[in-house]
Amino acid sequence: MSTVHQVAAHTSAPADPHSAVGAATALLDAYREGDRFLATPTRTLLAHGVQREVPHGTAPVAERVAEALRQARSDRRAAPVVIGALPFEQDAPAALVIPETVRTGPSLAYDPLVALPAAEPPATTWTVRPEPEPDVYAKGVSSAVDRMWNGEFSKVVLARTLEVTGPETLDLAAMVQRLGRRDPGGYTFALPTGPDRTLLGASPELLVSRRGNRLVSNPLAGSIPRSDDLAEDVRRAAALLESAKDLHEHAVVVDAVHQVMAPYCSTVEVPARPSLIRTATMWHLSTTVTGTLARPEVSALEIASALHPTPAVCGTPTALARQVIRETEPFDRGFFTGIVGWGDAEGNGEWVVTIRCAEAEGRTLRLYAGAGIVSASVPEAETAETAAKFRTFLNAVGAEL
Repeated sequence: MSTVHQVAAHTSAPADPHSAVGAATALLDAYREGDRFLATPTRTLLAHGVQREVPHGTAPVAERVAEALRQARSDRRAAPVVIGALPFEQDAPAALVIPETVRTGPSLAYDPLVALPAAEPPATTWTVRPEPEPDVYAKGVSSAVDRMWNGEFSKVVLARTLEVTGPETLDLAAMVQRLGRRDPGGYTFALPTGPDRTLLGASPELLVSRRGNRLVSNPLAGSIPRSDDLAEDVRRAAALLESAKDLHEHAVVVDAVHQVMAPYCSTVEVPARPSLIRTATMWHLSTTVTGTLARPEVSALEIASALHPTPAVCGTPTALARQVIRETEPFDRGFFTGIVGWGDAEGNGEWVVTIRCAEAEGRTLRLYAGAGIVSASVPEAETAETAAKFRTFLNAVGAEL
């Protein structure tokens, strides 16, 4: 069973992560549809009910969240937290709430019981409908590459979706079990986003975390599918570290993160070269950017909002990349490539890029996967990369392309 391996911990680990064997997996086991579940490398959260919704409005989302947390504190809630999801389009409504109750445990990665396998998916006949079809997606990639060679822009992230429908109502608790146990060192989430709709996934990418005055961001860009053959898997990892195309794509993202974080920090540290992280299905180029917060009143969510969307999920320049996405993708991204996470009234929190995800409703899952397109991109290779990224979810439900 593969886990997400990071070069540096995203935030400090709990003081005694091994003190309660089964504490994290108990929260994973207790999740039921309608709850809010979030597992990160530092903690596991299971929230019930809604004490207060963060309203939609014209004020920046970080201000609206801060006000909701202040009001919750005035209602004598000792340590309120906000948890939920923000969409790709920043002016679209978010799904953020202050829960009635929150149970907290250590990271799943620290719980030895996470090694126990989840139940295998039941044998099911699935109907799979791609949007767009793979050949249409490849043509969109080819068109974007042509425009880049003409000098219009330097990168765009293009996505496609799969609508996967089964004969019975989806067992979301079982899916979350498989996602959490498959990559316990990553970010597993299941969050309501509307009536009878749930956003669930297992993202490897931290947008930003804050603990005290320490900020961490872990941008990922440049990917290659893993192989079941060990020697081939190692070869692919080594090739990714030497790929000029992927190193350039990664450098663009890291530079953008650095530029956004710098005004908020007294110091920022950026490694000279990326390292690798692996999930169950992909290798990624990874850089851990750390900073010391200069102003304590700035929350993790405020910085996350400034970072979003990074070139890793949109492109560069941002405004033109957004326009290319709207022109090319025949669907609304919704919460895909948005942000999921939690925050507290002191401004601490962890906010994660919403990838390797799906939205569930009734008998249907809508899966999302994207690839970073640069001038050196090959349409067939980018189509294959999105297919590999779909595997995170397809494996969790027992479906195939």
